[in-house]
Amino acid sequence: MNRKKFLTSASVLALASFPACSLLSSNLRNPSALLPIIDTHQHLADLVRFGKAWTSPPVPGNYDMKAYMEAVSNVNMVKAVYMEVAVPVARRHEEALYAIEMCKDKSNPTVAAVICADLLSPDFETYITQFKGSEYIKGIRYGFRSTASMKDPQLIRNVEVLGRLNMSLDFTISPAWLPAVAELIKTCPGSRFLVNHCGNVDPRAFLDPAITSGKANHDANEWIAAMKTVAQNKNVVCKISGIISISSGYPKSAETLAPGINHCLDIFGPNRVMFASDWPWCLKASEIENWVNILKEIVKNRPYNEQKKLFHDNAVKFYNI
Repeated sequence: MNRKKFLTSASVLALASFPACSLLSSNLRNPSALLPIIDTHQHLADLVRFGKAWTSPPVPGNYDMKAYMEAVSNVNMVKAVYMEVAVPVARRHEEALYAIEMCKDKSNPTVAAVICADLLSPDFETYITQFKGSEYIKGIRYGFRSTASMKDPQLIRNVEVLGRLNMSLDFTISPAWLPAVAELIKTCPGSRFLVNHCGNVDPRAFLDPAITSGKANHDANEWIAAMKTVAQNKNVVCKISGIISISSGYPKSAETLAPGINHCLDIFGPNRVMFASDWPWCLKASEIENWVNILKEIVKNRPYNEQKKLFHDNAVKFYNI
């Protein structure tokens, strides 16, 4: 061991021996407390930049990079992936340039971006190809209009274009549409997909009705079967997000969110899941720090390497960041 490494090790051990350093000592005993985190779903609702008429964040405010940095100040957020925020169609290209601008700014954690484009447009290939080879633009997010649209030849061709460009497709979808999107994923094996927000699982489907209000948005067993059908395709991963704010009428805790999250983790396996904040939309129910702590509590008994894959490693590999 060289002198520098020896002094560093000795200093850490010495500090941990003092009562005032109990937190450090705790972190040494619990490596998950120091997990590096990558946010794979960072929304920025910059109303100063894009105006106020196009979106409605869950709580009043301007959700720009400054606000995000404040939100993650107590979280070990080492990188983030910007996620499109449904700006007006005429401003989609401007949003893409805005995202690239942020990725180039090394003073913030954003290193990659997922933008918006219309998969049903005959001009899709021309539009998306301008970002070919970009170190920052990693894919698009798309909102399917119907299950029938998933079989549209134009849409399938455009999804295959993404695959050829080594770009991915994020989607947020109703649980009832999961079997249909599974067929699309199977049809396009050369493209990569990300099912957002735990497949829109409703935690109430797994909870005692005595502690909830309102009916769940889906049947528990039907959702599990549909997610398994999606996960049979090895070219799809699952973002562990959204569940904190998908529905109301029950307490938000590790206990109530664990069933849906654990099903996602078990169905997709440790190599195909990624943490995502969905900030600021998570603010409907929780600050980022609280959401991170809830998820850490849920996975605390899983092997440390699986926790690190969830919070960091899988995102590095998937997005090449």
